Amino acid sequence: MVSSPPRPKVALLLVAAGTGRRMGAPTPKQFLPLAGACALRHAARRLAPEVDLLQPVGEAAPIEEALADIPHLPPVPGGATRQASVRAGLEALAAQAPDVVLIHDAARPYVPAGTVAALLAALERVPGAIPAVPVADTLKRGVEEAPGAGLRIAETVPRAGLWRAQTPQAFRFPHLLALHRMAPEGATDDAALLEAAGDAVALVPGSEDNIKLTYPEDLVRLERVLLGTLLPRVGTGFDVHRLEAGRKLILCGIEVPHERGLAGHSDADVGIHALCDAIYGALAEGDIGRHFPPSQAAWKDADSARFLRHAAGRIAARGGMLANADVTLICERPKIGPHAAAMQARLAELLGVAPDVVSVKATTTERLGFAGRGEGIAAQAVATVLVPRQDAS
Repeated sequence: MVSSPPRPKVALLLVAAGTGRRMGAPTPKQFLPLAGACALRHAARRLAPEVDLLQPVGEAAPIEEALADIPHLPPVPGGATRQASVRAGLEALAAQAPDVVLIHDAARPYVPAGTVAALLAALERVPGAIPAVPVADTLKRGVEEAPGAGLRIAETVPRAGLWRAQTPQAFRFPHLLALHRMAPEGATDDAALLEAAGDAVALVPGSEDNIKLTYPEDLVRLERVLLGTLLPRVGTGFDVHRLEAGRKLILCGIEVPHERGLAGHSDADVGIHALCDAIYGALAEGDIGRHFPPSQAAWKDADSARFLRHAAGRIAARGGMLANADVTLICERPKIGPHAAAMQARLAELLGVAPDVVSVKATTTERLGFAGRGEGIAAQAVATVLVPRQDAS
């Protein structure tokens, strides 16, 4: 029986040191919000399951925030150029001795399924491989007639055989590190170093959806691509707590003046508890009691804001986004209307979304039942969460 060769040890070098001047935003483009997460997080979430090591390059604080729940090596600072940043990342990876390294621009948030597999297959026969798409448009070389006079066409450039390079680009690690250590500055991608050395670099099929975030209009195109890979999941939640004297009344994250508060193991915030259950339900991850058992002393009198932050974190961990949340409080008193806007703002803050994603309203039971008699307060919630399709990750 012939055994198959061992799988190579694969590292991902995620280059996130650029400033994105052409985007014209104060925040570097790789950290701009995009379909519920920043571009860097989208890229890492898609590629991390296919590699053994993830080495980010760039400013540590925003990278750590974006990759909080994605295993990765400590970020290393970037250099003055992309080439210098990649070299810094390769040097940091040298101690890990990977067989293969994927170099990926953090500003490319969408990598289609199958791309990495095609690159690794190509590396079995050549030292480098990149995804690319053929140039379809007619190409014109422009020249400036005079300063400020505009451009004119100098010539038509034949497009036959021309391809647009994308990332991730894949290389045999020891060879690429050696080339970087002796190469002069000036390469716009890593494949150029192999070309200069006379090494073969394979082209594998890329995708028009593997868009590099460069200009403001790219945000719209990428939102369309990324949201097109998400499926809506809807969850509902319901909770009820009795009213008792001697407790503060906490509803949807704010204290509401009232002569009695809600009884419970935590602060008994019935609105947040219902909303947590709706989110966990949309993710098929049980209910709030599964994540924060009332039998545990750690949650005694706990601020329910912790629970909602956890629920929001579970959405992020799945690479999803909250599309909307709707909470209905059911009680005769206190009147919710004067406090609804503050509740909406607080829930949005805890969830990390815009206020218009969250709705808070109230109704009564026309004095029927426990709520009508003022014995307790109930809440129901609905949450719509967008999560990646399994075949699009």
